[in-house]
Amino acid sequence: MCRSWRSPFRQQKLGCHGNLHPAASICATRGVSSCKQCLAISPTCAWCAQENLDKGAPRCDLKDSLLENGCQLQHIESPVSSVLVVDNRPLSDKGSGGQTQEITQMSPQRVQLNLRPDDSKVFTLQVRQVADYPVDIYYLMDLSNSMKDDLVKIQTLGTNLTEKMRSVTSNLRIGFGAFVDKPMSPYMYITPPEALTNPCMGIQSTCLPVFGYKHVLALTDEVKLFNKEVQSQSVSRNRDAPEGGFDAIMQATVCDEKIGWRNESSHLLVFTTDAKTHIALDGRLAGIVHPNDGNCHLGDDNHYAASTTLDYPSLGLMTEKLSQNNINLVFAVTESVVDLYKKYSELIPGTTVGTLSQDSSNVIQLIVESYEKIRSKVELEVRDLPEELSLSFNATCVNNEVTPGLKSCTGLKIGNTVSFSIEAKVRGCPNEREKTFTIKPVGFKDTLTVIVRFQCDCECQKDEVPFSPQCNGGNGTLSCGVCSCHAGWLGPHCECSEEEYNPSHQDRCSPRVGAPPCSRRGECVCGQCVCHNNDFGKVWGTFCECDNFSCLRYKGEMCSGHGQCSCGDCNCESDWTGDYCNCTSRTDTCMSSSGLLCSGRGQCVCGKCDCTQPGSYGDTCDKCPTCPDACTFKKGCVECKKFERGPWSDDSSCKRICRDEIESVKELGDNGKDAVNCTYKDENGCVVRFQYHEDASGKSILYVINEPECPQGPDILVVLLSVMGAIFLLGLVALLIWKLFISIHDRKEFSKFEEERAKAKWDTAHNPLYKGATSTFTNITYKGNSD
Repeated sequence: MCRSWRSPFRQQKLGCHGNLHPAASICATRGVSSCKQCLAISPTCAWCAQENLDKGAPRCDLKDSLLENGCQLQHIESPVSSVLVVDNRPLSDKGSGGQTQEITQMSPQRVQLNLRPDDSKVFTLQVRQVADYPVDIYYLMDLSNSMKDDLVKIQTLGTNLTEKMRSVTSNLRIGFGAFVDKPMSPYMYITPPEALTNPCMGIQSTCLPVFGYKHVLALTDEVKLFNKEVQSQSVSRNRDAPEGGFDAIMQATVCDEKIGWRNESSHLLVFTTDAKTHIALDGRLAGIVHPNDGNCHLGDDNHYAASTTLDYPSLGLMTEKLSQNNINLVFAVTESVVDLYKKYSELIPGTTVGTLSQDSSNVIQLIVESYEKIRSKVELEVRDLPEELSLSFNATCVNNEVTPGLKSCTGLKIGNTVSFSIEAKVRGCPNEREKTFTIKPVGFKDTLTVIVRFQCDCECQKDEVPFSPQCNGGNGTLSCGVCSCHAGWLGPHCECSEEEYNPSHQDRCSPRVGAPPCSRRGECVCGQCVCHNNDFGKVWGTFCECDNFSCLRYKGEMCSGHGQCSCGDCNCESDWTGDYCNCTSRTDTCMSSSGLLCSGRGQCVCGKCDCTQPGSYGDTCDKCPTCPDACTFKKGCVECKKFERGPWSDDSSCKRICRDEIESVKELGDNGKDAVNCTYKDENGCVVRFQYHEDASGKSILYVINEPECPQGPDILVVLLSVMGAIFLLGLVALLIWKLFISIHDRKEFSKFEEERAKAKWDTAHNPLYKGATSTFTNITYKGNSD
């Protein structure tokens, strides 16, 4: 059952689960007395202008709550923020190729935003790098004496450059200008007097006097004319090392009529030099104190006429003028100064830097590479953004991948289309009810004009009745269902006069017995609190209990600068939470270069990584010399959260370290390229398979297969038979081997015997050692003689 509770100063509704209902507490409990104040509280608040509204029912509340309290729908003021596309010409597929048709590289071209106070709306725009887009290249060259050999190398620049650029455009125009430095001391030689007309005396025969900047040739498609003008140029010589190149850049940028910049083309200003350049305030060395005004000062002779009267331009002024004229600056400088110009390019959007060879032989390659680099990137810039508005960008670049917080895309090819999602949020309610700002890609002529109309007023204010009879006979103006009392009158119907002061009415001005009337921040007049003005902000409420300056501060800023203070509470902007509004819910600042939130080793808390894996550190927990890989680390989380075992489960570290969600699955699915499949063996030798995945919101999920793959036990009979068979086989093999050795041994002995017998020298048939057996018998009975 839902219930509510009341504090001495405000009532706050509770949801059915006991959670504070923020919108209801903001709208219905702030002591709002007018429709305009109600709309300014929150985008969810609505006002009931019905005259006969039930007594005690708040007029400022949620729309559904007002309907429940008996307010009819036609009397409810609740304007809704909206986006209206006013002009939306389709994107072009190809450049004009010299035709007069308009080329569109960004869409839409005009958008109207209707925003309530503290509300936001999202709109999108698309940008396409159109193929065969016309190109204007203005070659701005340093003609000081050190660039003499470079001048010889570029005498056929027009022909060669045109041939190289044919692959990217069929409509190319080129122009030429030159610079040295301001023609005055200490930048030039003034002694001897002959040096004024020939500063190269003593070095070479002759050269031109020093000049600041001269426009030689307007943009043209006549290549031979360009080559002819370049071949007719001569160098000059200045005294100090830096040159006056920034003066030349400014004039080549703002003198668009003389230069001939076309509206429907890409503008490249190629700046070539081998030296440093003077910057703003360097003019004081010559007594020049007037800052550069950013205007065109080319005389009839096409020379910079204000070279000796205006200081060098600042980087900020150059950036502004380059942006206004949609010009991409290309620094083609020698290796000795390339680092300096790279630093300049970081401060000037749409600028590229290339290393120029000592004789400018590679300048054509640099121009082509710079143009391709410029066309491979789309970067948005915002102009004239009202201070009440804030913008946040999401970029959808190649492969339809959304990158939050970016307003640029890189790595594009000609013909690619990118889109940007832009959220515009208004803070408070400005005095002007309509303001305009523009968004454009750097270097493009296309712009998006955004008209913002602030819906701060109510329609019912148009029907207000001055001196209405319902306001105690004309003591006030009836506006949006309530009386706005004239001076000296108070009360819901202006029925109480300030002159009729009665001390007994003091109790009506206290929230409870014994409490100070009007919270000591107002006076009780006719039983109602009239709140005092405060230098710190606004005080309001039935008992003057509310203000917009007593909220918690963080680092010296109220609500951390990310919310509005209302009656002691911080109403945080989107993407910010906490009592101080000091905790951001965005996770893009925690995204590591590997694409994982906090490198998979921690949690993103208030926009910063809280590294939970021991040994990890760094802004995105990306540094961890002793850390295992993601599979090894997440193995412990699977063990403790899925199977409730392992070291982290034993010491209760599982909840602190492992904040992943566990999902049991039958098989691992395909969750994209960011998903990591892992395998390990548990303590029982079973194979556990799981998948580690982080979704777009940064939530980590571990998909674990339900049953581990455990090995089956051995078959005893098979093992026994296998062992017996192995023993028999080994015995048989051993017997055969023994028999083999015996046979070999007998054969060796027999062979030895045969060899020895063959070496004997006697006849084996008559053995000299042989003696036959002799038997002698004596016949004792024989007595005769031998004859």
